[in-house]
Amino acid sequence: MSEVLALYGGPKAVQADPGDIFDWPIITQEDRDAVMDVLERRAMSGTEVTVEFEKEFAAWQGTRYALGFSTGTAALQAAMYGCGVGVGDEIICQSLTYWASCLQVYSLGGTVVFAEVDPDSLCLDPADVGKRISDRTKAIMCVHYMGYPTDMDAILEIARPRGIKVIEDVSHAQGALYKGKKVGTFGDVAAMSLMSGKSLAIGEAGILATDNLEIYERALSLGHYERFNDSIQTPYLREALGLPQGGYKYRMHQMSSAMGRVQLKYYDERCAEIQKAMNYFWDLLEGVPGIKAHRPPKDSGSTMGGWYAAHGLYRPEELGGLSVTRFCQAVSAEGCAISPGANMPLHSHPLFNTVDVYGHGKPTRIAHSDRDVRQPQGSLPVTELMPSRCYSIPWFKHYRPEIIEQHAAAFRKVAENYERLLPDDPGNPEGLGGWHFFRHR
Repeated sequence: MSEVLALYGGPKAVQADPGDIFDWPIITQEDRDAVMDVLERRAMSGTEVTVEFEKEFAAWQGTRYALGFSTGTAALQAAMYGCGVGVGDEIICQSLTYWASCLQVYSLGGTVVFAEVDPDSLCLDPADVGKRISDRTKAIMCVHYMGYPTDMDAILEIARPRGIKVIEDVSHAQGALYKGKKVGTFGDVAAMSLMSGKSLAIGEAGILATDNLEIYERALSLGHYERFNDSIQTPYLREALGLPQGGYKYRMHQMSSAMGRVQLKYYDERCAEIQKAMNYFWDLLEGVPGIKAHRPPKDSGSTMGGWYAAHGLYRPEELGGLSVTRFCQAVSAEGCAISPGANMPLHSHPLFNTVDVYGHGKPTRIAHSDRDVRQPQGSLPVTELMPSRCYSIPWFKHYRPEIIEQHAAAFRKVAENYERLLPDDPGNPEGLGGWHFFRHR
């Protein structure tokens, strides 16, 4: 249907006041009371509230153990350490992700080898992972990117026969299901951010979950000195009780764990409403040329959890080659503010190529390697293409059909009138996306 785009003076597709449909996290008096209790007791640096949150989180996640951390970055580092990643070891991770999925490996004396992503899931491509394995590979880091579950069956099929550990980064996907089971329960250990922008948001915090006692106790030993005590059961850890093995202080702030206990109580029902709203949005756009839903097939038993950092997939060949940048400008003009791109691929950043962080006299990426694992521009063509094939979409926290319908109409209107945008399309800028694209972990 031919319509005048708002970019050229036509009426905006989005007219309704969104109200609180995008507000997150949902804060109630129960959250305030829990946080104020910690504050008034001067218990911010204690652990008793955090221990209760850990028990409740482990029960919810479906693991034997959970361990709270100051950040998701710390939790992911502890997961690597828990799996025995050390000097000269390699982990395999996707390059299309936030830096905290892998960068901490430097502090353990290891390095990262990047593998390609699947262009539909934007998660690790198992076929490419198999090509990246060496005798130095200690772990595979599976990032459930933007909430889409990684193909865990295929990853485990690669890792298990070789004795390679599997770590799940669940920072984007708390509560998401892979074939009917929660992500974070397939690998040897899971870790995630719970910072205030995430779908399970409790403040500046992170958490680790595992069924493996040794991994749990190694993770605890890295930065939880006050809990690294006589309760430790792993024999070789007992000789060093009392001091943090990594020299870190990683405990969770108890105002966060207090809020976490409240947020977790309501997370499943809130997550269900988010899923209903987001799936309705994509259902409305089924079959629209140029845009494709970034979500698992409906009959797969897999879900997107809380839809953190919700994005769509872009197919410019269906829209005459229209750049994703111009497409997003036109949709935003319709009253639906979106942006092009995704995380910029990590392998192209100097930190993974030339920077010497610790004074080794060589780039840190290869400081402890017996081979050059650096991957120059052009080495991961699928990954490098993805920022030009993605765009953000509204993250609806409530199911309010009229508002969702108007936002979907903005996408449909632009896609169906794309030819008007072609003559003045500036194309995509170099370096589309950003290193800190989804805020901080």
